[in-house]
Amino acid sequence: MNKSRLFVTSCISLVTTSMSFAIRGDVAGPVSDSFHITNEQMGLVLSPAFWAFAIAIVTGGILLDLIGMRRLHLLSALGYIVGVGLIVLAPRPTAPVLSLFDNPGTTLLYVGFLIMGLSQGLVEAVINPLVTTIHADQKIRRLTMLHAWWPGGQIIGGLLAVAFTKLHIGWQGKLALIAVPAAVYLVMVVTTRYPPTERVASNVSTADMWREVARPLFWVFFVCNGFAAAVELGPDQWFPKVMGTLVPQLSPEAGSGVLFLVYTAGLMFVLRTWVSNVSHKVPIQTLLVCSILTAAGLYWLGGLDRSTGAVVALTAATLFGVGKSFFSPMMMGLISEQLPRGGAVLLSLNGAAGMLSVAVAVPLMGARIDKYGDGAALQMMAWLGVILAVAYTGLYLYFKAKGGYRPVQIHTSEAVPVP
Repeated sequence: MNKSRLFVTSCISLVTTSMSFAIRGDVAGPVSDSFHITNEQMGLVLSPAFWAFAIAIVTGGILLDLIGMRRLHLLSALGYIVGVGLIVLAPRPTAPVLSLFDNPGTTLLYVGFLIMGLSQGLVEAVINPLVTTIHADQKIRRLTMLHAWWPGGQIIGGLLAVAFTKLHIGWQGKLALIAVPAAVYLVMVVTTRYPPTERVASNVSTADMWREVARPLFWVFFVCNGFAAAVELGPDQWFPKVMGTLVPQLSPEAGSGVLFLVYTAGLMFVLRTWVSNVSHKVPIQTLLVCSILTAAGLYWLGGLDRSTGAVVALTAATLFGVGKSFFSPMMMGLISEQLPRGGAVLLSLNGAAGMLSVAVAVPLMGARIDKYGDGAALQMMAWLGVILAVAYTGLYLYFKAKGGYRPVQIHTSEAVPVP
């Protein structure tokens, strides 16, 4: 078993997922024009990014030990390639359609994005338990380093999309970019041996794994991750529009606020890659500080106006970027360290909670923008940071009463690689 190769494969597959999010948002307009569909219909096409992701990550977590991490990882790569192919090759309708399923072209368009959404969920269903298995002695640190490639993929996908636009390469070429890292990690999966999960190697029964779902601590983590994912990813979906409106002088091209998204993604990448060497030793304290910084940053950003200078705007964005950096990987790390017998199921349920909360937060922010303005939506999300600060304070006191935070160990026998 080559741990380094497995870790790199996981990173590349996460880059593929992140690139698909970034590029999908960039091509939404041109795709809707090309297929003669309305914004509402395009929203339906893009929706599997959330609900199909949630279905796939939960289903994948349940079936992971039965089917095997390697097979599900392979299936996710094939899904990306097939999904992109269906979208690019779908015939274009010659006129607007009443329903997406009235035309073979728009039907294939929907199916292609659906398959990509399922692949995104399968990637997360595999790589999180895989990394906690091969690095069972440093789960939070390695998960944080792995998820540095989420913002890394956003940066790669975003910059490549901008470059392709300047080169006058159409949306088909941009979408085809997603298939490149997918093909790379497909080859790596085929040529790499995978271990059984930590739960299986430790002889923890399936029944014992499911019993962990009833643990109160899991549900505390579950709710916290839902709020954390919403406050981390919800504002990201609106940043190009909101920040381009609030601080237009920083984005002269059509009021775009992409600069802020790329900047905060860069902060996350750096912090997750290098600061994880320290932060994993004090995870609860790190999350508490992050929630405070996130709340402060979002509230400050929401109070900006068109006269705000670049330095002030970037300072507020820095608070938000630093604050949101550790939420997702550390919440998964907490579950894997405190409830290791729960295996892939608990990690998958946790991931689904995060994605579904984002699916709720994004339209709520949109409604807030329509009613009260852009800044009000960011300040509304800041209150989730306050709630998280209270929750993490409670968790800190809980672990302090138990003598301090310590990972829970389960005995792991020698893992025998499986197909």
